[in-house]
Amino acid sequence: MRAIRRFTVRTVLPRELEGLDELAHNLRWSWHAPTQDLFAAIDPGLWEEVGADPVKFLGSLSPDRLEGLARDQAFVAAVRRAHADLRTYLTEPRWYQDAAPGAGADLPQAIAYFSPEFGITSVLPQYSGGLGILAGDHLKSASDLGVPIVGVGLLYGSGYFHQALTRDGWQVESYPVLDPDGLPLTLLREADGTPARVSLGLPGGRHLHAHVWKADVGRVPLLLLDSNVHENDDLARRVTDRLYGGGGEHRLQQELLLGVGGVRALRLWSRLSGAPEPAIYHTNEGHAGFLGVERIRELVAETGLGFDAALEAVRAATVFTTHTPVPAGIDRFEAELVQRYFVGDLATEGVPVDRVLALGREDYEGGDPTLFNMAVMGLRLGGRANGVSLLHGDVSRGMFSGLWPGFDEGEVPISSVTNGVHSPTWVDRRLSDLAASRLSPAEVADGTGWRRQDGVADGELWEVRRALRAQLVADARSRVRASWRRRGASPAELGWIEDVLDPDVLTIGFARRVPTYKRLTLMLRDPERLKALLLHPERPVQLVIAGKSHPADDQGKRLIQQLVRFADDPDVRHRIVFLPNYDIAMAQRLYPGCDVWLNNPLRPLEACGTSGMKAALNGGLNLSILDGWWDEWFDGENGWAIPTADGVDDPDRRDDLEATALYDLIENHVAPRFYDRDDRGLPFAWLGMVRHTLATLGPKVQATRMVADYVTRLYAPAAGAGARMATDRHARAGELAAWKSEVRAGWPAVHVDHVESEGVTEAAHVGDVLKVVAYVSLGDLRPQDVAVQVVHGRVSEADELSDVRHVDLDLRESYEAGRHAFAGEVALAASGPFGYTVRVVPTHEGLSSPAEMGLVVNAH
Repeated sequence: MRAIRRFTVRTVLPRELEGLDELAHNLRWSWHAPTQDLFAAIDPGLWEEVGADPVKFLGSLSPDRLEGLARDQAFVAAVRRAHADLRTYLTEPRWYQDAAPGAGADLPQAIAYFSPEFGITSVLPQYSGGLGILAGDHLKSASDLGVPIVGVGLLYGSGYFHQALTRDGWQVESYPVLDPDGLPLTLLREADGTPARVSLGLPGGRHLHAHVWKADVGRVPLLLLDSNVHENDDLARRVTDRLYGGGGEHRLQQELLLGVGGVRALRLWSRLSGAPEPAIYHTNEGHAGFLGVERIRELVAETGLGFDAALEAVRAATVFTTHTPVPAGIDRFEAELVQRYFVGDLATEGVPVDRVLALGREDYEGGDPTLFNMAVMGLRLGGRANGVSLLHGDVSRGMFSGLWPGFDEGEVPISSVTNGVHSPTWVDRRLSDLAASRLSPAEVADGTGWRRQDGVADGELWEVRRALRAQLVADARSRVRASWRRRGASPAELGWIEDVLDPDVLTIGFARRVPTYKRLTLMLRDPERLKALLLHPERPVQLVIAGKSHPADDQGKRLIQQLVRFADDPDVRHRIVFLPNYDIAMAQRLYPGCDVWLNNPLRPLEACGTSGMKAALNGGLNLSILDGWWDEWFDGENGWAIPTADGVDDPDRRDDLEATALYDLIENHVAPRFYDRDDRGLPFAWLGMVRHTLATLGPKVQATRMVADYVTRLYAPAAGAGARMATDRHARAGELAAWKSEVRAGWPAVHVDHVESEGVTEAAHVGDVLKVVAYVSLGDLRPQDVAVQVVHGRVSEADELSDVRHVDLDLRESYEAGRHAFAGEVALAASGPFGYTVRVVPTHEGLSSPAEMGLVVNAH
């Protein structure tokens, strides 16, 4: 075999067309229809052929064609207008500068957002599923709002993987090699033109070097670290080979590069560009958690802070978002493996390895102290933490409650910011153009326009919905044909594909990753009943299904194979299809084209489930288990809730019950409503649900709403806390660390000696006042170091409190030997069984939550 050396030849644009280069390299084009139209107008056929990829498209144009375009004055003028519009978008003040609470000096000038994957466009395949798509939508919406985020991730040489099927329906993976020079990326370079790089030490005296590529996501720079550089040895070059590939140590090296290398890339970016250093660090899931260790190292080395003070400074300005509802979804490493990366030549003075290991140690009931848990480290390094829906916040507080023993789950310091999606990316242009032609921008934004019958007429709305369904059918047929060809079928065998799906049949979509809890095959629990639904003579249903299983998950692959084999049955293959290689490009046809979006996870294991949001923005109705965001926003008119068999311990019986409920809903409610037509042939009641969905869910599911929530509820408070910790050369961080040390040392002496109460009898009434006096021993601690609280609420027969409230008691008197009396009143505001107790917790202005230190003493 010949050794072939590869390199990329770049297109040189005529001076008149130079604006096309920035238009192609700024990923705003991926959600900005006018820019896409500008490129498509040059050569519509070629534009489709290259997959709507501007960089590849420009590289495919001949010099003669480019010179011809440069002589076309109308086209040159269009390029200049588009380029000027981009420059305006990149520089004008937006919500963050003008309208955000605290706009101006009180908000951070830069926010770092770390994620292991970013799903921005199929042209830049650096994502596997929902986590990456969410991260991409976060950056896009931050750009639209003017939020000064800098994204940090890794550049994977083969992305995730390309999925295909064998003849018998088994998933097979391939890993096409990506050429960064052919992607919408720019390599960071030093002033002398050499590639800029960051470096990490590895065990055994090895080093891991990485170049830094930059993608422009509108106003947001996204920095991607690439270890495929010639300075590395072969193993180090493969660190960023694949997303979620390799074994434990390979994954650990990826996460060290993301966290530690990512912080160093930010320093490099600030030095080369003059951009401000981030004031806030947002860790999107635990993979990037080592960024906190690197920031501690910086503070210890550069300012002389001790480890504890540096930890407080870092925590104050860190936000951690957890996305997983199951422990199996968290990266955990052998502690001994992690230790090897922080000892010997890799040790840092002032950052003891035992303190690093303690950050991720599962030293709580039910944990494994021999493991290093990345989510636990994220929570210990994050001054503020959140789940991604209200229900997921509840699940997360229960899942991680062991980190805060003695506190009720409701007090575990994990809040919620429900995810959202970037509507310009996901709303099909047919629908957005229709809305723009009939409704004002304000009516579209707040959803009110969809309620007006004199705005978008039913006939117009139904015509667009039918066109979207037809677009999906055409795309699905093309993909099914291509898949069968790869499965070994000849063209002569594939004539049946012309009849696959029908643009006038009720279309249900299901697409997501394929872990077992998402239950891809729940619909197959009763194959004959499913066949009856698909082949119903008056009310047929068709299913479009997609999803990837992790390459190492054979159980997930078997689920895909089971589904594919069912879909291969000649009796039903015109009504159900499995589309391989689910990605953004497919999703942009799939979500708009489905009438109903199906989601049937095992409750409550779906953290959020944003695919249903994207369907809703296109007028699709959700048919879902009450999990994730649907539990929060289902209102009885925007779709259907699949009943759950909560409390049924037998998993097979539970699946049978919930599958039966799913079949019943489709047969008796969903299909009849879709096919119930008025004298104009329109499904009046169905369209009413579509309008209601667009009007009510449309404003809620926006990623701009999500990012604004992060700004007001997490970023701004973290910025304030971080600034306070940094004052006077981090003096407050040192004071807080010293205070915590004193409180921990003195806490064993704290106890509640005696509680007295008066003012309420067993025949209490609403409005009565309970007076409480608590006598508390604090040892060497001061009264101002603690809060003494009455914890009260509705009490159960098992003596457990619910609807819990807290009332701080005031210091009444101090005695000798560290004994004090605290007193206060509790007004009885609700009827029913009432109970209370008294507790002591630490209190300090530097604490983000009473539970932060995990210390509490309850009365006995």
